Amino acid sequence: MKYNPKVNEKLAGHECVTQAHPLQPVEDLQGFLQLLYETEHLLSELSGFPAISLQPAAGAHGEFTSLLVVRAHFHKMGQPRDVVLIPDTAHGTNPASCTFAGFKTKVVKSDATGLIDLADLKAQLDGSTACLMLTNPNTLGVFEENILEVSRLVHEAGALLYMDGANFNAIMGITRPADFGVDLMHFNLHKSFSTPHGGGGPGSGPIGVTKALEPYLPVPRIKKTASGYAWAHACPDSVGKVHGFYGNAGVVVRAYAYMRRCGREGIKKAAEMAVLNANYLAALLSKTYPLATQRRPLHEFVLDGEALAKETGVRTLDVAKALIDRGFHPPTIYFPIIVPEALMIEPTESESKETLDRFAAALIDIVREAREHPERLHAAPQFQPVGRLDEVKAARDPKLSASALCSCS
Repeated sequence: MKYNPKVNEKLAGHECVTQAHPLQPVEDLQGFLQLLYETEHLLSELSGFPAISLQPAAGAHGEFTSLLVVRAHFHKMGQPRDVVLIPDTAHGTNPASCTFAGFKTKVVKSDATGLIDLADLKAQLDGSTACLMLTNPNTLGVFEENILEVSRLVHEAGALLYMDGANFNAIMGITRPADFGVDLMHFNLHKSFSTPHGGGGPGSGPIGVTKALEPYLPVPRIKKTASGYAWAHACPDSVGKVHGFYGNAGVVVRAYAYMRRCGREGIKKAAEMAVLNANYLAALLSKTYPLATQRRPLHEFVLDGEALAKETGVRTLDVAKALIDRGFHPPTIYFPIIVPEALMIEPTESESKETLDRFAAALIDIVREAREHPERLHAAPQFQPVGRLDEVKAARDPKLSASALCSCS
């Protein structure tokens, strides 16, 4: 993910943040509440949604909370809608969140160009559809250019349009999801707004909703009064609390610092640079390692290693392990699942041209080696303290010890 400025870490580590306790009297937390309140308004400006909740503690938690809002909305309307449509390019957490929230799921196909198949969407929309969960840009890195038509179809069926905001980094400051018909979405503060993302966390997954859905947001809400800031608990249609307190506050502080420091133009520039970096890298690699779709990508793109695997026997997993020997952490592999030998690359705006050039050269060299000495790549990484692990065995038969657990805590 993007680099995380040290100033953000200093602010998140300030004693005013680290020594605050959520059970302190609200009079003692005015500065913190103001920061949270202003963060909501910054996210509102960028997304177009009038109401924000910072409670969800991760992206998947934001998905789940959004689905609770969807469920509460249709319950209030007296409509027993229990199906969520999910494109086949979706993040794996989407169907998991749906199931956890009590919904059934149906898959909507992608067309040959990597966009949602409008004909399949039309065929699947009916009176049981609660919402469509759409990632935009999608996981192939392509912007859903038919988004207005998608929105029209979904709303004509009486359903809601949810947007997975994991890829918001590509469009922030450029376009607002609410303006193209999205009803609710989650943000990944740890991806879009600069928080350390290694090891699966920490995270924060705030959600934004339209005015019609605001009554269902989690409590407590933050309200501004004549005398300062306060918690609002009197929200009878709320889905309730989804977090012990008010979200992952340390991540929110980092995101607030990032947004304030960048400003509107800086945030837009970050998105533009992320798109530029991805397209530059895609252009360097496309002749050696074909792209999964010929549409121009935004912030990320997916390489298709199927031809290389058939020609040489070198699979995407081998390529990823070989990148370690060349000094690069491997990108996401085998996702989205509609590309069998997928290698997903998201350079973000933070990487320099020199780094992008080195990465492209490394991948091109791996393809050369695959054709000349494929057996070497099957054994990669070969120049690290630990060689290739049996990942299936490690997942099914982990060998844990007290010392190992302590060293990881």
